Amino acid sequence: MLSRMEKLRIGIIGCGQIARSHLTNYQKIAGAEVVAVCDIMEAAATSAAKDFTVPSHYTDFREMLKRTDIDAVDVCLHNNFHSPVTIEALRAGKHVYCEKPMAGSYRDAQAMLKARDETGKHLSIQLFTIFTNETRATKALIDAGELGKVYHARSTGHRRRGRPYVDGYGTPTFVQKCNSAGGALYDMGVYHISQLLYLLGNPTVERVSGKTYQEIDMDPARRASSGYDVEELGIGFVRFAGNLSMNVIEAWAIHLDKIEGSTIVGSKGGVRLEPFGFFQNIGDLSLTSTGDLSNASMRWSNVHGTGDLFASAQHHWVNANLGKVPLIPTAEIALNTMLISEGIYQSEKLGREVTAAEIRDLSVSTAVKV
Repeated sequence: MLSRMEKLRIGIIGCGQIARSHLTNYQKIAGAEVVAVCDIMEAAATSAAKDFTVPSHYTDFREMLKRTDIDAVDVCLHNNFHSPVTIEALRAGKHVYCEKPMAGSYRDAQAMLKARDETGKHLSIQLFTIFTNETRATKALIDAGELGKVYHARSTGHRRRGRPYVDGYGTPTFVQKCNSAGGALYDMGVYHISQLLYLLGNPTVERVSGKTYQEIDMDPARRASSGYDVEELGIGFVRFAGNLSMNVIEAWAIHLDKIEGSTIVGSKGGVRLEPFGFFQNIGDLSLTSTGDLSNASMRWSNVHGTGDLFASAQHHWVNANLGKVPLIPTAEIALNTMLISEGIYQSEKLGREVTAAEIRDLSVSTAVKV
């Protein structure tokens, strides 16, 4: 852990669209200093270095990892590259912030966590929904006992026509198992599933059942050039220890105008996260309310002194590495998210419910050697 007075010196691995978003965010974080970027495509590395005034650029991430003045790296690659690059970075003595999902398979994600434990370095996964005002407000209600005994959650995500590349944005790598390992569940579902796992206290998964679909027509030329072989719709049901459950629906494309936001319910109340709503029955009265989340955020920051410690996933990771706040265990939450997502895939393949032990045993590495 670094001194509170130091800046975290960061190297970026991968200089695509996601990396540029991360670089923009680091410019807003006082404790962050990006000192190097790396991409196998030199043009991408030089462009990022120029656009964000980064002093050094590389085409070989291993050369960048040799630098003793880099404290941490941010892995902005496709899913199947997360595990091998993260593990090498941890073993090189760097803290790691990695894009979601944690990896392409549960087995690879588990290997990342093992490397973290062996090296004693910090590993955090980009799970921005954990840091939203809606999540913080819901956690405050749960901690205050306003929901009573929490027993069920619903994880939802909706796009009417938002499949990468084939619907007009992004690159084919997003819809190819060889690069991304999965579709809507790995791209969007990870945010919503992890958000609810955090609010539920990251419970132990017991069994998972699920279905996946790819049914909606797409432009024939885009279909042919994309190599599209992942799901556009993922549906699941999860049984946890402690009489908890969660259902999942995640759509890249579906013929509906909306799917209502994720929810969590207890014996005394319930919350819809987006748009935020709080629901209770008191006597014969059914109460529906919302809240001033902006004002709550201001009070969390200024009255309770959290400042920017939880302003975003990147703010939190930087500040945790600078010793200002304990790191929220996003790696453990992301690992459990991988277990659920892969469980849905395995249930689809086997045509039945699968146990957590089966998911672990059946998981195989999808990591791409680098």
